Amino acid sequence: MRTTRFAALTVSAVFALAACGGGDDSGSAASSPSVSAETSAGAHNAQDVSFAQGMIPHHQQAVEMAELADGRAASAQVKDLAARVEKAQGPEITTMTGWLKAWDEKVPESMPGMDHSGMAGMDGMAGMMDSADMGKLKKASGKDFDSMFLTMMVEHHEGAVEMATTEKAKGEYKTATALAGDIVTAQNAEISEMKKLLGEN
Repeated sequence: MRTTRFAALTVSAVFALAACGGGDDSGSAASSPSVSAETSAGAHNAQDVSFAQGMIPHHQQAVEMAELADGRAASAQVKDLAARVEKAQGPEITTMTGWLKAWDEKVPESMPGMDHSGMAGMDGMAGMMDSADMGKLKKASGKDFDSMFLTMMVEHHEGAVEMATTEKAKGEYKTATALAGDIVTAQNAEISEMKKLLGEN
């Protein structure tokens, strides 16, 4: 009787351990279930990796530009737009960084201190400002800053839309292509808004 009970307990323990393990030898499922669940929801391809690796520094520069508006912009509308850029793109950087870590791909370095001129010619980096442009923006203030900021951000957004459109067409990871669609919609709307502020529309 004792032998039978022991055997039953042993079998139960084996099944319990198997259930806990979930077939993941890396242990990542236990430590980060949300990441594992997300990455297992769909496959990704090289385009998805390229999109995240390119859009992260692209967004970081937009946030850096937007942060300058608070102490330099004359227009309340420009300050409001800049705040919205920060609010939207900051969390998207975090999201894309999470994808790359989950895929065991290289995460771009943080933007501060980067040489912008070295990034402007990189593949997939449309709309990036070089170090000279950023230097001019940092020195500007008042209406000059507003005009320069809007002109640069229109170009920057147009680059992001171009990159996101490519991701929508060629990406495989559904979460990434969905984010790309959101970027196209949101940034096209902001482009129209900025052109109106510049008097172009």
